[in-house]
Amino acid sequence: MLEIISFILGPVQTNTYLVTDPETKEAVVIDPAWDGHIILKAAQDRGWRIGHLWYTHAHFDHIGGAAEIADSLNPLPLVALHPDDHVLWRAGGGGAVFGFDIDPGPEPTIDFTHGQILKLGSNEFEVRYTPGHTKGHCVLYVPKEKICFCGDLIFKGSVGRTDLPGGDWNTLENSIRTQIFTLPDETRLLSGHGPETTVGEEKANNPFVRLA
Repeated sequence: MLEIISFILGPVQTNTYLVTDPETKEAVVIDPAWDGHIILKAAQDRGWRIGHLWYTHAHFDHIGGAAEIADSLNPLPLVALHPDDHVLWRAGGGGAVFGFDIDPGPEPTIDFTHGQILKLGSNEFEVRYTPGHTKGHCVLYVPKEKICFCGDLIFKGSVGRTDLPGGDWNTLENSIRTQIFTLPDETRLLSGHGPETTVGEEKANNPFVRLA
């Protein structure tokens, strides 16, 4: 079982997810977008211990709260990111282009790989490599809970942009078809922006992706 608290944070209204195993009270922050103190307080108020920061990708609006979280924790949280996004992470997530000077926080120490299994208490998260929005974009699928944290790959009725460095439309579309649309239709998609949706709803109604 998982408990999930979602936040909408930062200048572009990014979804951040604070996820815990209620038995162990171990917690992870998926895409700590902004305002790390808000995320920290939510965890502290519940007695949850943040041990990990997991990034679906390294754009500035998905890592902007990491430094503030890490500065308040001892030991430092372990940071996970696909290696193809390390260059983007070192560049502050590309924030300078939009006028934001981002401290990216602690160095990533866990390299995401396709098929990798991450554990939070008794819960297993499957890493799926899904480039297209960025070179190193990944989603995190929890089969037992029928949930996929899908970053900026796909949204309710839309998809991630591909006009920024590292983006590619054909690659993005292929990632959605092979890594999202192959999940059970009832799987909840918790995206990086906007409301949640399901695999079945997007297969039926998303106008941007061909099923075949």
